[in-house]
Amino acid sequence: MTVAFRPRPSVVRRDSGLYAYERALARRGLTPIAGVDEAGRGACAGPLVVAAAILRRPIDGLNDSKLLVPAVRERLYDLIMDSAHVGIVVIPPAEIDARGLHKSNVAGMRRAVARLTCDPGYILTDGFPVPGLPAPSLAVWKGDQVAACVAAASIVAKVTRDRMMVELDAEFPGYGFAEHKGYVTPGHRLALETNGPCSHHRYSFVTVAREMGENEMGAGVA
Repeated sequence: MTVAFRPRPSVVRRDSGLYAYERALARRGLTPIAGVDEAGRGACAGPLVVAAAILRRPIDGLNDSKLLVPAVRERLYDLIMDSAHVGIVVIPPAEIDARGLHKSNVAGMRRAVARLTCDPGYILTDGFPVPGLPAPSLAVWKGDQVAACVAAASIVAKVTRDRMMVELDAEFPGYGFAEHKGYVTPGHRLALETNGPCSHHRYSFVTVAREMGENEMGAGVA
């Protein structure tokens, strides 16, 4: 009788450093390893940006992009773009409204991996599993804080999106996009109340939909 060989599973401690997942997978021959993450999931304006990254060498200072100050993110972004395989997908608000946020996010992760110039042997996704990827994958809780390739993807996604929101601020002054990057803040709420939503808001999001409804009701009464 032939017994199928199954490698013993690796146990990765979350306090073993940012490259622990990569080291464990590399010992099993599962390379190169891609990390995937997104930026803008919780915003009510602007695109959702998804990035995939395969590091070609270690980069000091990687971390969850949200835990880094802008200047450090920008520096690390340049290092990642110079020393990694990167795939980036920008999903506009209209697509998010039409397909739904989670479906858009999952599809964006597949598309970002497909845009890598190097085929991954294994894929780490941040937070939730993504079916239909071209290689074995694992969803890692808070992956951008415990896996270097996911942290790199999170930095690429956030810096790309932040730059786009600064450009939108110049095109649509009065909303404060350069400051809050499309997330719901008191200032953003006030701008929505004053100006109504613009073409780059996500109309399916409750904060925007509420303002649209109130504006339409006010127009009907006048």
